[in-house]
Amino acid sequence: MSRRVLLAYNPSNNEARAGAERVRALVKVHGRLAGEVNSREMGDAPEVDRADLIVALGGDGTLLSQARRFADRGVPLLGVNLGRLGFMAEFDLPTLELRAPELFGAGPMITHELSMLRAEVFGASASAARFEGLALNEAAITAGFPFRMIELAMRINGEAGPEMAGDGLIVSTPTGSTAYNVSAGGPIVAPGVQALVITPLAVHTLSFRPIVVPADAVVELEARQVNDEAEEGGTTLVLDGQVQSPLRAGDRVRLTGNASRARFVRNPGAGFWQTVIEKLHWAARPRMRRD
Repeated sequence: MSRRVLLAYNPSNNEARAGAERVRALVKVHGRLAGEVNSREMGDAPEVDRADLIVALGGDGTLLSQARRFADRGVPLLGVNLGRLGFMAEFDLPTLELRAPELFGAGPMITHELSMLRAEVFGASASAARFEGLALNEAAITAGFPFRMIELAMRINGEAGPEMAGDGLIVSTPTGSTAYNVSAGGPIVAPGVQALVITPLAVHTLSFRPIVVPADAVVELEARQVNDEAEEGGTTLVLDGQVQSPLRAGDRVRLTGNASRARFVRNPGAGFWQTVIEKLHWAARPRMRRD
């Protein structure tokens, strides 16, 4: 029996609306349309309960938001890149059109699961979290306005780690290792590696380098000194560059890996390392003048 497909896109974006029209036509030929949801909204979507597949049209940001939105539903996500980079979205419209009969019909569909981070924020003496959220890429603590250095104390699995002063810290999943983490000098981690990467941001020392810990590690960060004078825009916990929670001095951030898993549809014609080479220009040689 053909698959029931839920479309997720931003209807106020002309390119996404046009892309959805093309995908909608493919679904009606090869599958069944379960419904459509606005990818800019993060509330409950009852349409997903009758879907076998979610097609998210947009850039990597759209795929990240929909992964968090539907992480607990178990429905695989298929990303169609309409953005500039499209590192995570493995399909474009021509590729999807080519594979529509098998993906929307009853053909084989290769999926894989990606681990997500759970982030919790506790007040200085509170036992209950005032904020909870999931991240597929990373959880980052950023200094924020007025951009003075902040100080964080780290614990890993209950064991005291270093205290750091700088612009903040990134805790990344393997999926997010090619995002903010790599821009900050952290390592690229191959898919399937069960790990978290901890990468400092402009840390005020020469001896704090990125480290890799097990995926099930519990990373706790205490905000010793932060920028919290302003009502907004100060030191902030940021999930996937999209969800924010302000931090105050004394707050504790607890990050746990493997908290949840998101399912994605693989493009058989796309390989991870080839994508790193083509889209991130890994190990690209200097451009030589041709004689």
